[in-house]
Amino acid sequence: MQKDTLVDIWKIYTRAIEAVDPYIACKNKISVCDGKLRIDGTDRVYNLSKYNRVFVVGAGKATASMARAVEEILGKRISSGCISVKHGYTEKLRRITQFEAAHPVPDENGMKAARTIYECVKEADENDLVISLISGGGSALLPLPAVGIDLKEMNKLTQLLLASGAPIDKVNCVRKHISMIKGGNLARAAFPATVLNLMISDVVGDDLDVIASGPFVPDSSSFSMARNIIQDYGLTESVPDSVSSRILDGCAGRLDENPGINDLVFKKVDNVVLLSNRTALKAAKKCASDLGYNSLILSSSIEGDAKNAVDFHVALAKEVMVSGNPVKRPACLLSGGESGVVVTGEGRGGRNTEFTLRAMERISNLEGVWAMSLATDGTDGPTDAAGAIVNWKSLSKSISIGLDVQHYLSENDSYGFFEQTGELLKIGPTNTNVMDMHIFIVC
Repeated sequence: MQKDTLVDIWKIYTRAIEAVDPYIACKNKISVCDGKLRIDGTDRVYNLSKYNRVFVVGAGKATASMARAVEEILGKRISSGCISVKHGYTEKLRRITQFEAAHPVPDENGMKAARTIYECVKEADENDLVISLISGGGSALLPLPAVGIDLKEMNKLTQLLLASGAPIDKVNCVRKHISMIKGGNLARAAFPATVLNLMISDVVGDDLDVIASGPFVPDSSSFSMARNIIQDYGLTESVPDSVSSRILDGCAGRLDENPGINDLVFKKVDNVVLLSNRTALKAAKKCASDLGYNSLILSSSIEGDAKNAVDFHVALAKEVMVSGNPVKRPACLLSGGESGVVVTGEGRGGRNTEFTLRAMERISNLEGVWAMSLATDGTDGPTDAAGAIVNWKSLSKSISIGLDVQHYLSENDSYGFFEQTGELLKIGPTNTNVMDMHIFIVC
């Protein structure tokens, strides 16, 4: 079977991204008819004549596209609104103010946006409707520290957690307990208004309270869980004193826990997930099958250390080559999720380029195998690349130009490595975010 594998992989990834377009999802799933707002696939109906005002707020990498759709759907019914998006992830909006802010480490713009959003929902009363548009990245883009903690201290905590290799649910657990917004606290501020919280999931398992740290969702975690995470990842001596003091006060009962499932503030809150990693994987599988590959979705819940994730994928690729199980060649193995990297070096990179660099070593003796790992938002960590793509020839190519794979891995400089080999993939902001996607082709 003669195929242009590189072209096929790009088609598969492109089709997956098209399937998780936030604008299209909102336009397809949100409708207004006879003055009533409905969400397709749910029994939720909102009689807009009942509300004096409609506020639109939100944060995340996909939020601007969601906001553009909501503006087109609701038009003049929107009283006011404010969203916070990553630099470059904007849309042309007429009724909703958008702030561009830093991600993954928050900045002053993000804090200004968070304060504006907080004040906006506090203004709402029992006769108002708040529509929230939440997507991946929203946690960093809504940095409103609790009393006694400043932005610099919040940033130090964020950097420590990200470098520790902790999965996003644990990172967000700690974030929730030093914030005025996260962990259901925005719902507390909006009460007693009606809230429709529309989300695009970028977390494993689509746990609602983890997506953007759940500003409108009951918090299932606690101060003691946040303390244990800091201890488990060896950060006790590193986190700012203000953070330690607050978490210890919470553990001792001197501070209230975030609102939980039985809290009255959630009585009029509806949470709806519009898109997830599974949506992207299903579209990728169909595209790969249409291209002639025997396609299989391995999981949408890949997490843990990137090295272990690579081992799992390479083992399956070998099995396909040797036995034709679980599918025969030509095969396309698909997965999604968010693997972790413990950062010890000073290089540039993200979990996708590091995943691909580790995969490159492992597939060098597997003729006909290709591997790609890409961020669906178009940016892998603090870089301008989405990820990288390699095949069984890539290792020998890198050796021929004098590159030492182990050196670049030890320095966490996967971006620097692929910048020299020409295997980086730079696509720019996609204005969506449903975690990462891994594609292995076995020809």
